[in-house]
Amino acid sequence: MDVEARLSLLKQVGEEIITEGELKTLLETKEHPTAYDGFEPSGLAHLPFGVLRPILVEDMLKAGVRMKLWIADWFAWVNNKMGGDLEKIQEVGRYFVEVWKAAGVDMSKVDVLWTSDAAKNEEYWKKVVTVAQNSTLARAQRALTIAGRTSKEAIQAAQLFYPMMQVADIFWLDVDICQLGLDQRRANILAREIAEKMKWKKPVAVHHHMLIGLQGKKEPEGFDENSALDAEIASKMSKSKPETSIFVHDGPDAIARKINSAYCPPKVVEGNALTEYSRYIVFKKRKSMKIERPEKYGGNVEFYSYDELADAYLAGKLHPADLKKGVGDALDEIIRPIRVHFEKDPAARRLYDAVRSTEATR
Repeated sequence: MDVEARLSLLKQVGEEIITEGELKTLLETKEHPTAYDGFEPSGLAHLPFGVLRPILVEDMLKAGVRMKLWIADWFAWVNNKMGGDLEKIQEVGRYFVEVWKAAGVDMSKVDVLWTSDAAKNEEYWKKVVTVAQNSTLARAQRALTIAGRTSKEAIQAAQLFYPMMQVADIFWLDVDICQLGLDQRRANILAREIAEKMKWKKPVAVHHHMLIGLQGKKEPEGFDENSALDAEIASKMSKSKPETSIFVHDGPDAIARKINSAYCPPKVVEGNALTEYSRYIVFKKRKSMKIERPEKYGGNVEFYSYDELADAYLAGKLHPADLKKGVGDALDEIIRPIRVHFEKDPAARRLYDAVRSTEATR
């Protein structure tokens, strides 16, 4: 695959690339650059984690990028996830690995690494301190939005470690690319600035789209000074709001119930949860979307691209109820192998039960 084809693949991954020129140069000079994506173990897997992220990993691998999947267990600990119980957090991390396997990630082509292993090394903490020495308290507080904290929230002193550690991770892992969500851009921008100051390797940032929740687009909540980005972060699908999220363990009935209550105004695709899932998941995993409907409403119809579906929806040729049915059926088909894996594999089932039990009692 030539450089242009590889670049095209990575542009499909990144809604924002800082910078495209640097990324092209990297691909021209390095056949297999390294990238990382970080995951804070914090509960059951939903669409963004269990389906969208594996899609992005697959595209990165196709482009010749070597992926490091960073299980950020100490970050979840600092962030008081799973009741602040590190052992339970690490159990979620093991569950995450099982989700990736079930979702079809080729585990032979990725490196799974843990923050807790890095934390045993003195050199890791030297990186963290160096990052902190080259930042300010105000900058660290502003960057706390990467931990899902708004600027209005009270924070613990321990949480100030979060952005310093995340920036240090980039240099500790020695990656060329930071492949994270748009909500993580503050850490990546700080990393690029510190890299210039310290003469360290400056990472390219490839920020992927954040999948919106079933509620659709929300108003800004104080995550970022940029109101558009703020609204995007506020709107993302959140595991902490189960009724606005679809999980990889949801059965057909649960998916249909949630989809039927989703924000899906007629003739509108912007901020529409169902057109968004079509674009970022269904047409990434399927060559077409078939929608079954009675003859009196036009009969069955099949779309072979997101643009084709969006055009029909904008023109009023596709009713919201029909779109919901089509997307719901497609998502169930896509999720089913993951769900079945956890139902049939005893070890995977034990991990799922443990995580579900912890979430229910914390």
